[in-house]
Amino acid sequence: MRTLCASTLIGEFFVIGFAGLVAMKNPDLTQTQVWTVCGVTMLLSVLLCGMLSRPGAVQLGWALQIGLIASGFVVPTMFFLGAVFAGLWWCSVHYGRKIDAIKARWAAAQEAPAAADAV
Repeated sequence: MRTLCASTLIGEFFVIGFAGLVAMKNPDLTQTQVWTVCGVTMLLSVLLCGMLSRPGAVQLGWALQIGLIASGFVVPTMFFLGAVFAGLWWCSVHYGRKIDAIKARWAAAQEAPAAADAV
């Protein structure tokens, strides 16, 4: 699960960085607004990427996704982008857990013959 979640967070980092560059061309938004939203989100994405092995990391990831959607009140494009990233986060968590279960079963199956040979 950590690999998929980390990939999603790093993807968010880059996409939001590029979205910030595009949003700066919007005359209704100031540079401060854009980079407050984008900069904080990019920083939190990288920090959370390093915390994925800690308890509560998935919940913090959900908080980040909700924050992304809520940042649409400052930069309206973030409503759409936040919803897309929330969907990606759900897929990363859901399918990442399935992949972890499959890997654990496979490792146990590989370990069983080795344990029998040792006896």
